[in-house]
Amino acid sequence: MEPPLAPRIPVERTLHGDTVIDDYRWLSDPKDPRTLAYLEAENAHTEVATRHLAGLRDRIFDEIKQRTQETDLSAPVAKGGFWYATRTDEGRQYPTHVRMAGDPEGPVQVLIDVNDLAEGHEYLRLGVLDVSPDGRWLAYSTDVDGSELYTLRFRDLDEDRDLADELTNTYYSSAWSMDAQFFFYTTVDAMHRPDKVWRHEIGTPQTDDVLVLHEDDDRMFVSVELTQDERFIVASAGSQTTADARFIPSDDIEASWIPVMPRIHGVEYEADHKEARWIVATNLDAINGRLLSVDPHTGDVVELLPHDPERKVSHVLALSDHIVVSGRSDGLTSLTIIPDDGDPSDLTFPDDVYTVHRERNLAYDTATLRVQYQSMVRPRQIIDIDLGTGVRTVVKETPVLGGFTSSDYTSRRIWVTADDGVDIPVSVVHRADLDTTQPAPLLLYGYGSYEATIDPAFSIPRLSLLDRGVIFAIAHIRGGGAMGKHWYEQGKMSSKATTFTDFIAVARHLVDEGVTSPELLVARGASAGGLLMGAVTTMDPDLFAGIVAEVPFVDVITTMLDETLPLTVIEWEEWGNPTIAEQYGWMRAYSPYDNTTSRTYPAMLVTAGLNDPRVGYWEPAKWVAKLRAVASTRGPLLLKTEMGAGHAGPSGRYDAWRDEAFALAFALDVMGTTSHRAPPPA
Repeated sequence: MEPPLAPRIPVERTLHGDTVIDDYRWLSDPKDPRTLAYLEAENAHTEVATRHLAGLRDRIFDEIKQRTQETDLSAPVAKGGFWYATRTDEGRQYPTHVRMAGDPEGPVQVLIDVNDLAEGHEYLRLGVLDVSPDGRWLAYSTDVDGSELYTLRFRDLDEDRDLADELTNTYYSSAWSMDAQFFFYTTVDAMHRPDKVWRHEIGTPQTDDVLVLHEDDDRMFVSVELTQDERFIVASAGSQTTADARFIPSDDIEASWIPVMPRIHGVEYEADHKEARWIVATNLDAINGRLLSVDPHTGDVVELLPHDPERKVSHVLALSDHIVVSGRSDGLTSLTIIPDDGDPSDLTFPDDVYTVHRERNLAYDTATLRVQYQSMVRPRQIIDIDLGTGVRTVVKETPVLGGFTSSDYTSRRIWVTADDGVDIPVSVVHRADLDTTQPAPLLLYGYGSYEATIDPAFSIPRLSLLDRGVIFAIAHIRGGGAMGKHWYEQGKMSSKATTFTDFIAVARHLVDEGVTSPELLVARGASAGGLLMGAVTTMDPDLFAGIVAEVPFVDVITTMLDETLPLTVIEWEEWGNPTIAEQYGWMRAYSPYDNTTSRTYPAMLVTAGLNDPRVGYWEPAKWVAKLRAVASTRGPLLLKTEMGAGHAGPSGRYDAWRDEAFALAFALDVMGTTSHRAPPPA
């Protein structure tokens, strides 16, 4: 089957003296029948072009399924006389949220069965899932098409029935009043920006809801939540560079909102409440963050944890007798414990390369901290830590079936010198018995934006790569947050190209050291990581055998010029504003769609979501259409669009596994490793 060729309908754009012809602008109109016809034609072509991989995809799916304990229960967490958990059942796509009365072995009450909510829908995701402080009500919200517009409902847990209340156009985040009679939530504006906080009275229609806060700065997103001690409702606003928070008592919903600290452009902070003061993690006069104790009424400020250029202070959790600080150190996640009557200390862990985060901690008056810990060779553990004695109890480890043994694999961190002499951390994992004296197939993953970090975590699907002799590596490039705030600052705005050259430097190092070769090297990234894929392919197409670019942000300038699109205005602080000549120049130099030329590119799998509110489906669609028209590839060029989903792809777990099997089979095919034997799970 020949690949489809999209009609070329040129639209001219001239900006700052630069004229660009966009032949595929028409694809941004989902109501144009030619658009859906083209996407369907590309899907049909992809299906035919990958038909030879159907058996491999099925085997990988079966491997994922057979390694996964399909019927399972998360580690129950206590609050208010109940133990809350999430259950999965064999053969069912979605989880069931439950609670047990009295203790973890007590009678089970189903709070919400997501499988029931998903009936009649191809897609279903939960947004809010919030039990009231008295345990009586459950607020839950659903998105049925991937647009990230949620409908919010309320369930009476005593009578096991939904109320008539139904709130539309809602977004993530929520907070209950102390008496559980009022519920605070957010809605979005026409640009899909959460800009309003509302108060809803249980049992009344949405038309009676009270607007309590409206953020009119187009760069700011709002959210609302309860403090850990549940004494205050906090409404936060944040952009890419600035954040602040305001609060009211949860038992006085008519009170005026008071700022924790003043809003200062370029200053970010988040806060939790403890004993009449606010514990604030902020970058005020501290690029990597510090911890303060603040009295917003008197202005008194006490420094609890000073700035350390080698340590990032990110998030804070206040408990009755301790403060828990999440951050980063030496490229790894970290947790610091500050007792009320003692000095700060860092939690330590056994692996050289790992990821640790706070797990659900619902109680305030507790000396037990629950964390999740994992590495690329160690499945996720849920650990309870007694903050008084330091004793650790593993309450659950994710089971991996099929004869998995951690010692069959090895992980390590290497450092690669970038073009400007900076050392880039890279996390690597492969089978322990892999012959590393010869170049091996390698999948290199990257992201590098928004100060987000792809940390070295465990993955069951990844075992299907490793057992076929593939090395997996994550390049922790600048623009992400692996090494702290400065790491992010060095890979954004005018320095955005550093993200791409870092990734190329890592790939080139792995080739030069004989770890892999260009014929065996596949790169993968999603969203802003999809932009990374487009940029490195444009800059050095001969370095990679294949590219997996998922929901890629590749039409940078067109999107950043359109203020009616979700995220555009807020992201001017990430990428720049192309109406400004200098900033246009930055983006024009790397935007993949604008720099696609007549040359040979690697094999490519490009994905999109028709209802994606974050990266419009037309960006990957236009990019593939242009590649087909002006370039050639050393392997297949495929576009796969989810016609009923959004940015995150399929929502059901089995559908997600099949989607992952599709991407892995493509990568293995490009590497030429489909004939390698993978030990099947027992």
